[in-house]
Amino acid sequence: MKDTTLEGRAKTKNGVARLAFSVLCILLEVVFIVALFTRLNRYAEALNLLTRVLGLIVILNMYASPVTSTIKMPWILLILAFPIMGLGLYLLVGLNGGTAKMRKRYQKIDEQLLPCLPQNRTIQKKLEQILPKAGNISSYIYRNAFYPVYQNTDVTYYDEAAKGLEAQLIDLAKAEHFIFMEYHAIEDAEAWQRIQHVLEERVKAGVKVRVFYDDMGSIGFINTDFIKKMEAVGIRCRVFNPFVPGLNLFLNNRDHRKITVIDGKIGFTGGYNLANEYFNLTHPYGQWKDTGIRLEGDAVRSLTVTFLEMWNAVSDKDENDTDLEQFLLEYLCEAQQTGFIQPYADSPLDDEQVGEEVYISMADKAEKYCWFMTPYLIITDEMAHALTLAAKRGVDVRIITPGIPDKKLVYNVTRSFYHELVKDGVRIYEWTPGFCHAKMSVADDCMATCGTINLDYRSLYHHFENGCFMADCDAVLDIRNDLHETMKECREVTEKYRTGRSAYLRLGQLFMRLFAGLL
Repeated sequence: MKDTTLEGRAKTKNGVARLAFSVLCILLEVVFIVALFTRLNRYAEALNLLTRVLGLIVILNMYASPVTSTIKMPWILLILAFPIMGLGLYLLVGLNGGTAKMRKRYQKIDEQLLPCLPQNRTIQKKLEQILPKAGNISSYIYRNAFYPVYQNTDVTYYDEAAKGLEAQLIDLAKAEHFIFMEYHAIEDAEAWQRIQHVLEERVKAGVKVRVFYDDMGSIGFINTDFIKKMEAVGIRCRVFNPFVPGLNLFLNNRDHRKITVIDGKIGFTGGYNLANEYFNLTHPYGQWKDTGIRLEGDAVRSLTVTFLEMWNAVSDKDENDTDLEQFLLEYLCEAQQTGFIQPYADSPLDDEQVGEEVYISMADKAEKYCWFMTPYLIITDEMAHALTLAAKRGVDVRIITPGIPDKKLVYNVTRSFYHELVKDGVRIYEWTPGFCHAKMSVADDCMATCGTINLDYRSLYHHFENGCFMADCDAVLDIRNDLHETMKECREVTEKYRTGRSAYLRLGQLFMRLFAGLL
């Protein structure tokens, strides 16, 4: 099928940019080799030694970094074999965490914002007493991502993105003070235009409205004219990390978050962007499966802080907020539910892979079952070990992936991980109606996650992401039930990939796995 979805086209354009630079690196490598044997043959030994030494320095630095060996090894092999091409590609794709200037901006705003979050130690201890395994994961999130766990928050789960959109439109129309919207991709089409109509009405009522999107996620669908269009109707708009031709050391790190905050009281997050295919207004790959959650209550404060971090740190040229407290006021709210809710964010600017560690912890703590849904399955050895070890312990580990891919190459890499997992007891399901874009996990009827974090290298290591950990609340069972019903629409491919594969297929999969981090 043609790459006609917003998600697919954005990835295609992003992939084309990386491919163009990759081709340039390969050409430079070829030119260098040819030059060594023709014009520079008298200096061949010295030049070869110089490139090898530079490559070795980079490799030693890489080896000492805390990054998983699954990601290190392909780069080490590539740089050793082809120093110029390998170093060029590493600068484009392998470097993580942006520039020192970018890190300082985020550190500065985090020093202002994170102290605005409550510690909620009493709630934390209560969760640890009621559900020790969930409390342990919650404690990890607070200690390493600094986002606390809350109660006094109602959660509504949407098993279809369209349901989430309708709920958002209703709540947006009731906004009184401010609206924050941060999305990886926005398409200026029917779905967004319905939202924009409501936003314009709220602006006229005196509501502060801010929209924030990722440039690479939306490239080719909206441009700088979109910002002008928003500003013209009173909607403040910013773009994350605009694409600039050439080597951008921060280009590989994208804002993949999806957040809506209304008056600091109501928040939405989940897997869907603001584009037609997410709401099944178009069907280029069959049905589109996406999910989301609505929060109302104290936990929305963490979503507000997450948005303000990106809004204020994205550029040193924009005028930032100095009065952050106007968006972090305490609101009286009496929730109907009694569960534990913990929205959290993950950043590539630190050495902590919060998204991956939460998923690993879900598998580690599970005693009966642990189920996942992800559009892409490109995982580290650590993640694979956690999933297979849980299965070996007798835990029912299942993963749902798409039945119809949006990117065939990535889909082939996803399938290359199946054999390693299923031979040790993990069960794999492919959703036959189409493409499942949801990112969720659930374990033992007591804890679950829903957010933007895929089970792939880009989400776990390179992108700004957000998720929500939930324990002992109705949404956990809603997610469990939705995954159970979704499996009825899937083909289980466990046995197909447990059996032997041809030598040709094994070789191809090994090659794809080796360079999975480049995708």
